[in-house]
Amino acid sequence: MELQSFVSYLSLEKNYSIHTVTAYINDIESFAKFCHDEYSLEDIDEVSYPLIRGWVVYLVDSTVSNRSVNRKTASLKAYYKFLQGIGKISANPLAKHRALKTAKKVQVPFSESEMEKVLSEIEFPENYEGVRDRLIIELLYATGMRRAELINLKLADINITAGHLKVLGKRNKERIVPMLTSAQELFVDYLDLRNGLPVIKDEGYVFLLKSGYKLYETLVYRLINKYFSEVSLKVKRSPHILRHTFATHLLNKGADLNSVKELLGHSSLASTQVYTHNSIAELKKVHFKAHPRGKE
Repeated sequence: MELQSFVSYLSLEKNYSIHTVTAYINDIESFAKFCHDEYSLEDIDEVSYPLIRGWVVYLVDSTVSNRSVNRKTASLKAYYKFLQGIGKISANPLAKHRALKTAKKVQVPFSESEMEKVLSEIEFPENYEGVRDRLIIELLYATGMRRAELINLKLADINITAGHLKVLGKRNKERIVPMLTSAQELFVDYLDLRNGLPVIKDEGYVFLLKSGYKLYETLVYRLINKYFSEVSLKVKRSPHILRHTFATHLLNKGADLNSVKELLGHSSLASTQVYTHNSIAELKKVHFKAHPRGKE
């Protein structure tokens, strides 16, 4: 297999994160194991589509969700496209493969009242962690940044005076995101407390644990879930829902789709359009209330 070359391609040419690359490799190795166990096949670089189809059937029979199966086959398709690109194979066996049907996931954003309760009514501890957690929630809602983007935010990326941040998104794509005044004020308080930590290990990063090391992803998830469980009965309470909330509230207030796309760091409008179903529902509500025949 040309797996190591594929890893270099994903990391260096596509600029994929280590987590994304690992997911690709795990999917490919899963297929290789299936081929070895079922067909005693040692090299998967040249296989026929019926064999891949057999793997798909095996995954479905193993109660793997259609969404996960589609992700795995997409990884495999990318690998064979790479092999085709370097001249190792003449055709991609997955070129005409059709993804399995999946139910659309509807992400339910937090309401404006829920956001107001968290940011105005909950009493955060008046210590380093309390101020840090409040700022994290404020920043995720005010900028729509991803959890990984927040964790990797550097001190050099902040311009409190100008009121904006430089965010490093997927595939190392940079974007400038404006800050609200409330976030600017919180930043000043937080940085004062941060500078007073006894030890700072990861000096360049904005958000740190009390031990001085940078935050990790599960901690950010836990703190979002913790504070929002106090005001919301929604099943999913995560940093991504805050990103979804940011986009939905902007669209509900009249922001144009292209501006929201730039703020979110999406490469295409298609990615941003998944957030429009809530704004359309809001428009329908306004239309119903305002139209003379709406109540009939």
